[in-house]
Amino acid sequence: MPKSMSEKEAIAYIDTKPGWAMLSTIGPDGYPHTVPVGYFRVNNKIYMGCRDNTQKIVNIERNPKVSVSLESGSTMNDLKGVLLRGKAHVIRDDKNRLAISIQAAQSRGVKKVDFPKTVSPNLVYIEFRNFKITSWNYR
Repeated sequence: MPKSMSEKEAIAYIDTKPGWAMLSTIGPDGYPHTVPVGYFRVNNKIYMGCRDNTQKIVNIERNPKVSVSLESGSTMNDLKGVLLRGKAHVIRDDKNRLAISIQAAQSRGVKKVDFPKTVSPNLVYIEFRNFKITSWNYR
């Protein structure tokens, strides 16, 4: 039987970056649309960068309800993960995109002199916050 993680443990698990996040949005046909995405966390927000006008972006703008799943382990004896549910929104303005790009660089350990000075015009960020956490830990 799996144990639930405390909120603090779940946030710490998210920060270990166990792998790609699986982002699920609601497609135009009402079915889930799930894709792998890279992510990073700043305070109580999770950011995912991607190209504009992709299906996930179109879906979020039509219906902001999303879920993000992170999981690690290869057997039932070491399976561990979190499911985050809430609403997301797309960030397109240049000032915020640059600030988030700098935070992303910081999270990867990039030196300050190498921080981005501009952002690609086709790059947007998905911001996910105020999410509900469900967790499991078979370890």
